Amino acid sequence: MKILITGGLGFVGTNLISHLTKKGGYQIVVLDDESLGKRSHVAEPIQFIKGSICDRSLVDQALVGVDAVVHLAAHTRVVESMENPTYNFEVNVNGTFNVLSAMRAAGIKRIVNASTGGAILGEVPPPVHEEMVARPTAPYGASKLAVEGYCSAFNAAYGMEAVSLRFSNVYGARSFHKGSVVAAFYKRILANKPLVVYGDGSQIRDFVFVEDLCQGIEQAILQDGITGVYQLGTGIPTSVNTLIDSMKQVVPEQYPIHVQYEDFRRGELRETFCDISKARRELNFNPATPLIEGLQVTWDWFVNSQQTSRETVLI
Repeated sequence: MKILITGGLGFVGTNLISHLTKKGGYQIVVLDDESLGKRSHVAEPIQFIKGSICDRSLVDQALVGVDAVVHLAAHTRVVESMENPTYNFEVNVNGTFNVLSAMRAAGIKRIVNASTGGAILGEVPPPVHEEMVARPTAPYGASKLAVEGYCSAFNAAYGMEAVSLRFSNVYGARSFHKGSVVAAFYKRILANKPLVVYGDGSQIRDFVFVEDLCQGIEQAILQDGITGVYQLGTGIPTSVNTLIDSMKQVVPEQYPIHVQYEDFRRGELRETFCDISKARRELNFNPATPLIEGLQVTWDWFVNSQQTSRETVLI
């Protein structure tokens, strides 16, 4: 099965490439502009095309002979989307429209689109689920909601089997360039810097281990006839303070952990975690990695990476 992964050199993409390669039976094409990840970060055999999803000719080239698309390419920073909403729109909405239009022209029917839950739904009582009315609080969430809308429209109008997976807070190995909380905290610990918490640490998130997420993505690729929106997380609410306490159980004593609390940042959610019952039922999604175990694997990867490259501790 030939799969195009847009944004395949990013955190989720590199883990997905490793996951699918180990499973076998996949030929992988990656379209990525290397703005974050690098081709050298992927040891597995892939066909690599350097460029942006905003370049329609490159998207057409990348789709030749492809059976399905995993669409991960996006501008994902919430705060940056508020500072530059135009760029966020160009990449996320126009870029995705390029991908969908090129797929339609090439007769490719299957797309698994990476979406998000909390940023789309806004401040709503958790657990969040697929039937909630969306009220984005930042341009990033609005762009992802627009993308889900186009996926739905291409399904209804052109018979495209479009699945949008709303990722919760993903963590794990290969997250060297991520600004998400687990990666940011580990990089600061290794650099002997305090952990910066925006708020009092009571804010709630749903942390899902990247390997569990990759299994969910593969299920969405393989199951014929599945369309629509699915929440992928753990369904377990975890506060930032609880996350830090868990890290203290994983990180050796020679790496002291200090916490610096700052004011809440505008546009960021205070509390979100998801209901994954639909994904369990229809995608056979079963996130099985306990937080402590996932944090240990992630810490070990960061420590090992630090020995070979200083870029893993710079933020």
